[in-house]
Amino acid sequence: MPTLSANGIRIAFDTAGDAKSTPVLLLHGLGMQLTNWPDEFVDGLVELGFYVIRFDNRDSGLSTKFDRAGKPNPVWSWIKHALAARLGLPFKPPYGLDDMAEDALGVLSALGIARAHLVGVSMGGMVAQILAARHPQRVLSLTAIMSSSGRRGLPGPTPSARHALLSRPADTRDVEALIDHAVAVQQAIGSPAYPTPEKQLRRRAARSLRRCYCPAGVTRQMLAITGAADRSALLHTIAAPTLVIHGARDPLVPLACAEDLAAQVPGARLEVIEGMGHDLPAQLNERMLALIDAHARGKMAFDSTPRLFVKQ
Repeated sequence: MPTLSANGIRIAFDTAGDAKSTPVLLLHGLGMQLTNWPDEFVDGLVELGFYVIRFDNRDSGLSTKFDRAGKPNPVWSWIKHALAARLGLPFKPPYGLDDMAEDALGVLSALGIARAHLVGVSMGGMVAQILAARHPQRVLSLTAIMSSSGRRGLPGPTPSARHALLSRPADTRDVEALIDHAVAVQQAIGSPAYPTPEKQLRRRAARSLRRCYCPAGVTRQMLAITGAADRSALLHTIAAPTLVIHGARDPLVPLACAEDLAAQVPGARLEVIEGMGHDLPAQLNERMLALIDAHARGKMAFDSTPRLFVKQ
């Protein structure tokens, strides 16, 4: 797997398609690796004529780990952040989403790409928002999937989704226990109307574990999310055409978060998919590709309302 140097760290990356085609930078979510992008999704973008760039976020995959920042306990870290927020005290994570946005910018620069379409999922969507706002000259369009504006007061995860996210494997030394835990988390936050077979989830989990297992990195990324500043003012400055895609049944990032995001970015459009949760189910692959392709090419037709509901 090739790596590059950007923003003071090493970042593992991969590309697909013709380098002369229009570039699309994919930014993944909490704890995800570049290999977690579905192959059929990447292949579909290439078939549509895009040059696809994926990379491992800091603290995940084969990119630089920030173990020198310590190994925080996820539950205790969540409690400390909640207390700090309630008392109005500062909360300083090891790094922030702004740092991760600079990582993404560094990937583009290292590959000699002047401008790219951004497609960000969950945390990746938050990072993409910052990149689009801070470096508008580098962004052709922004697509934020199952993401949030980060505005204070928005609803958080459901109790079951929060429990799944903060839970730990029964035995961190046992591979099967780690796979069981990863599958349970995905089932807790996945799409109710588009379930992924357990056998497939287990294969994906095993593949990810063989490549990298860094639970402390996941917690540090989580702290970057929870410790992030309200992006409301920043979102108002985004000039790139913006599409927000969200599942109506997302238990981790409720629909209200996407509605607020679309409302704050000038000219943004919201596509709500009924029955979709917090994942990229294979059943929605063609729909996702069609939305991204139309948006990137400026051919998306919306009705006169700010929200477009799509029933599968």
